[in-house]
This record gives sequence, C-alpha cells and structure tokens, in this order.
Amino acid sequence: MFNIATHMDFEGQGRAEKLSRVIITLFGAVGLIWGYIIQQFSQTVYILIAGVLLASILTIPPWPIYRRKPLNWQKPRPEPQPTAGGTETESAKKKKK
Repeated sequence: MFNIATHMDFEGQGRAEKLSRVIITLFGAVGLIWGYIIQQFSQTVYILIAGVLLASILTIPPWPIYRRKPLNWQKPRPEPQPTAGGTETESAKKKKK
C-alpha cells in the first residue's frame, strides 16, 4: 500500500546521534543560563524538554538525510538439496561437525 522507509544506514545513525547530542546539550546550556538569570529552575526544565522534543522530531524518524548510503547486502547462498537416497553428502556432514 504505502512504501514508507523504516531504516537508517550506519552513517545516518551516527549523524542522528551526534545531532541529538548537540541539540540537547545546547538547549541544556541555554536553559541553565536562562534559569539562573531569572532564578527559575522550572524554566531550565522547560527549555531542556523543548530541546529533547526538537531532537526527537529531527532524529528519530528515518528522514532521507539519514538514508544516503545504504548497505548492499550479499545474496543468500542456496541450501544444498538432499540426495535422492536421503543420505547426506560429505560436505553437509562436515558442516554439521
């Protein structure tokens, strides 16, 4: 029905994590300074919560910026077919050991 991407590549995950840390740290520092200036710790908490919400909106969904370098996975190997007599081949026996 819909073709919605639900993944990020490895570099996108790193970019999202770094961006979220920067946003939360920045909002935390600004909130701490502002809360100290007006002597209201609640303002610090509100600003920090706003930063967490902004970071969540920007980094949790798999936006196209986080899907620029997808991995090319190898095709799976076909499973060996059993022989007609029902006995295993020598290579199959070695793999089980």
